[in-house]
Amino acid sequence: MHVPDGFIDAPTSAATGLAAAGALAVSLRGARREQGGTSRSSEFESGGERTAPLAGLVAAFIFAVQMLNFPVAAGTSGHLLGGALAAILVGPYTGVLCVSVVLLMQGVLFADGGLTALGVNITDMAIVGTAAAYPVFRGLVKVLPRTRRSVTAASFVAALISVPAAAVAFTLLYWIGGTTDVSIGKVATAMVGVHILIGIGEAAITALTVGAVIAVRPDLVYGARGLRQKLKLRVNGELVDAPDAEPVPVAARTSRRTLWITGLATSLVLAGVVSFYASANPDGLEKVAADQGIDKKAEEHAAADSPLADYGVKDITDARLSGGLAGTIGVGATVLVGSGVFWAVRRRRTSESSSETTSESTTGSTAETTAETPQAG
Repeated sequence: MHVPDGFIDAPTSAATGLAAAGALAVSLRGARREQGGTSRSSEFESGGERTAPLAGLVAAFIFAVQMLNFPVAAGTSGHLLGGALAAILVGPYTGVLCVSVVLLMQGVLFADGGLTALGVNITDMAIVGTAAAYPVFRGLVKVLPRTRRSVTAASFVAALISVPAAAVAFTLLYWIGGTTDVSIGKVATAMVGVHILIGIGEAAITALTVGAVIAVRPDLVYGARGLRQKLKLRVNGELVDAPDAEPVPVAARTSRRTLWITGLATSLVLAGVVSFYASANPDGLEKVAADQGIDKKAEEHAAADSPLADYGVKDITDARLSGGLAGTIGVGATVLVGSGVFWAVRRRRTSESSSETTSESTTGSTAETTAETPQAG
């Protein structure tokens, strides 16, 4: 659903870009809390220090899976948006940043998604996709039995809803600032219809990924925190809380390093090898745009001459090698940029916490000194 330049007029694109910038600023502050792991954070924010290193990997994985277009109808394909997946794995604010990093890398390096439409794409896929999915996910895990299967099922439903929600968001933006005179009703019907089908694929990918991570390290899944239910014992006819079980030793679990290496290797294989077999059919937005005439004023991408444009390495004639190298470079660049962003977020949070601790210690020392100072007379 990458919107190219020319679909949305300049005023609407600019306004959406400003809105996206504001949302990203809010997400940066929220990501600091999600990755802070301070005692003042909620139960869903605690332990953020364990998932901060995984945020860059999540961005790289989303980049890789987005290269795998899957067929959904005659002549149409779809691909992962990733908002629901990122939000569930590393938190909604961090998830918005993950998808935004992916969209930035795709637009700048691969000429995928217009540069003037970057705000539109971030709003549509990163912000709306995450905002639609995560509240649904949280609501479901609160009412369903507190099991890993429930988390996986909730992730399926949340991801399924996120894709048509993003399609509706694009339709509204096109209604406000579309550059061609087409029936908005027909656009809405076509967009929502095809993206419900794409949502099924998104839901399957999201549920499989969340389920795989939960199977080895449930403590690293942001959306699964706080779901452990206290066991009850009947003592003298009364139900009391059972003592907490001893935590599983780290040596008996998959280490974060092993999980990170496995995730990176999987991303490289998907982008560098499996992507060659992805569907060549246009995705949902491209198909609707061609059928409804939305693409009449589409503009050539500013980075069309990029060495990696269209997910191929320039001057390499072998399609398999060209696409594989481009995908590998994309995963590497995304994990580096993403990890850098989240390292900076994490460091800023640590600095703020240290400053607060120092301030509290200084205040306490001053109070003690004041109390011990004898008064004259």
